[in-house]
Amino acid sequence: MATNPQMFRNILPLFFVSSILLFWGLGKLDVNIMEARNFVTAREMVQNNEYLLTTLNGQPRYEKPPLPSWLTAASGVVFGFDSLFAMRLPVVLITMLLVFAFYLFSVQLKLTSKHALQNGLILVTSFYVFFAGRDNQWDMYTHSFMMVSVLFLWKLFTSATNQWKNSLLSGLFLGFSILSKGPVSAYAMLLPFLISYGIVYRVPFRKKWAYFAAMLFSGMIIGASWYIYVRLKDPASFQTIASREAANWTSYEVKPFYYYWDFFVQSGLWAIPSLVALTYPYMKTRVRDLKSYQFALFWTLLGIVFLSAIPEKKVRYLVPVLIPLALTTGFYIEYLIQNFKFSLLNWEKALASTFSSAIALVGFAFPFAIAFVLKERLASHYFLFIISSVATIAGAVIIIRGLISGKFNSAFYAMISIFVAIVIATLPLYKEVVSNPNYASAKKALSIEQDYHIKTYSLSAVAPEIIWDFGKPIPVINSLGNQASVPDELKFGLLVDVKDSSVVKGFSPKYIAKKLYRINLHYNKNLKERLVKDYYLISQKE
Repeated sequence: MATNPQMFRNILPLFFVSSILLFWGLGKLDVNIMEARNFVTAREMVQNNEYLLTTLNGQPRYEKPPLPSWLTAASGVVFGFDSLFAMRLPVVLITMLLVFAFYLFSVQLKLTSKHALQNGLILVTSFYVFFAGRDNQWDMYTHSFMMVSVLFLWKLFTSATNQWKNSLLSGLFLGFSILSKGPVSAYAMLLPFLISYGIVYRVPFRKKWAYFAAMLFSGMIIGASWYIYVRLKDPASFQTIASREAANWTSYEVKPFYYYWDFFVQSGLWAIPSLVALTYPYMKTRVRDLKSYQFALFWTLLGIVFLSAIPEKKVRYLVPVLIPLALTTGFYIEYLIQNFKFSLLNWEKALASTFSSAIALVGFAFPFAIAFVLKERLASHYFLFIISSVATIAGAVIIIRGLISGKFNSAFYAMISIFVAIVIATLPLYKEVVSNPNYASAKKALSIEQDYHIKTYSLSAVAPEIIWDFGKPIPVINSLGNQASVPDELKFGLLVDVKDSSVVKGFSPKYIAKKLYRINLHYNKNLKERLVKDYYLISQKE
């Protein structure tokens, strides 16, 4: 097990790499629908001074628990709701919590400090963990808190000291996980963990049952507290939303049972090593600690089985599986590092050299790819281009030299450096590549509203991204065919779908409709109608 000085020396590079990957260019990417829902809910909490009966566009929003929105609201209050960096800061910090809890968990498994560092680096550079760690919606919160709960639960099972402390801390973070996205992580991450631990190590229930029961009870009480409050305060809305959410599990985004079976691909950089690490007949004679490997493997595979049993499936639901997968993959990487020079069979060395060389090829090709994509726009990004090109080419050279000299640890860290360099180069250039000349912010529509001293409504549902960009709720006029409930105002603003322009012009003979602006929140040229709205001034005829 690692000593404290060893842990500190390895935490520093893990912190450095994680910080670059998660903080760099944080405000550059456009807001997606899930983020917009969280951002709008957080802003309306502060605007309405209501933190429990959560809303979206002024309507009850109980589909997700409020803890991620509470943290996002706090960041917005401190740093301003106009800063995307500030709005995404909470999820970055929560992802850092995940990475370091995962590192400490690896240490608790009695892996070496270097092995634990490798596990942490594999986790944070796994594509979908990296992606979700910069995307401020609910998934990363629930699984990060659950990782901390699992860390203390492991300590409870394996230690004879601080048992009440470990029990209650595990329960606290279980409660935080439930307050982030309901029992999702308890099902997809905690339950597979418990079963895997029971299979490999046998849970000491006779000695620990009281502590384990306290952990579950405290976690459930904390997690259920918000649901109970909302159920009592707004039972009608809560019941309607709960019924709709329950129906979605079996009727929305339904995919076949085998949909997740290529889950290892979502680890991106580590897809091939992950697949090899999942091959038990090969790995069982090549790991130093067979029980720890078996535990990680069972945890990963049971998570996939449990997720596959649910009809509703989305790629982002794989995050709780990618966490133990990183642990499983780490055993294979550690085996290569320890044995690449002298002990590998020819075909093993060829396989490891193939996937490593493929990443080196990416490093060599990256500067040419960037130059080809940017063309004449490259001139304004020379400094970033040169730095990233030197880094990726240097990383590629180190990989090749490491493979030739038998130093796979050099190749491993060089793969990490290429990933980091590509992230540094590409995120700030995102808008250069996917620019839309017709982009038009909803903020301009808000300024029109203020100039005309009117209130803005919408003829139909408004995309959360538009609501977020607009800056405040946009009430929806109930409409049926060509009939609409007209506000009792002399003039008002009205958002209309592009396809409904004929409707707005004839929805009332007493009003004149004048188109003033078109909102278009597409950063690229692939048009989605829900992100385009026409803004009309509706005035009573004199």
